[in-house]
Amino acid sequence: MTQNIMKEMAQTRRAKLGTFLVEFNTPGIGQIMKAAGCEYVLLDMEHSGFNFESLKSMLRYMQSAELPTIVRVPSRNYNHIARALDMGAEGLMLPMVSSGEEAAQIVAHAKYPSQGHRGVALQVAHDRYLPGPVLKKLRDANKRTTIFAQIETPDGVANADEIAGVKGIDCLWVGHFDLSASMGIAGQFDHPDFIAAVDLISPT
Repeated sequence: MTQNIMKEMAQTRRAKLGTFLVEFNTPGIGQIMKAAGCEYVLLDMEHSGFNFESLKSMLRYMQSAELPTIVRVPSRNYNHIARALDMGAEGLMLPMVSSGEEAAQIVAHAKYPSQGHRGVALQVAHDRYLPGPVLKKLRDANKRTTIFAQIETPDGVANADEIAGVKGIDCLWVGHFDLSASMGIAGQFDHPDFIAAVDLISPT
């Protein structure tokens, strides 16, 4: 059972080994990643051809391999966030988060009442199709759902503390290509301005 492991991983600064999947959608991919030593996998819907039908299958592949999984949805829209969670995403990555207001809206989309306004669907993939007390299921889902906010713009850098301070945001993730491009120094990861930006997001 991988549930709650993603939350635990997000709460430590220890380096974790994982990979993005943007191309391969085969039933064995979860087992392959596990055998290769991955501690987690990120399924990317932003830059791949994966749709929600693909995601539905891939999350089961990762579940069978007991491999914690983050899903990067293609936008911050409610329907993308809620559908990915209903399909069983434990971790959720949101691109281009630039303010605390945006972060709070993401959390509201992802959490059930009273923490948010996610629509309730039970005995589906996210709760393993199991029966159980409704209020406990909602509490457990709110606790389990782990949210990664990508910092990919100068505004995101400037507002990093505000974003991180939003209850329900578990981790800030530097989107290095987009951040460097939005700063006018695309791909220059050794540029002093880029290094300074990363230090602001994640002080050592």
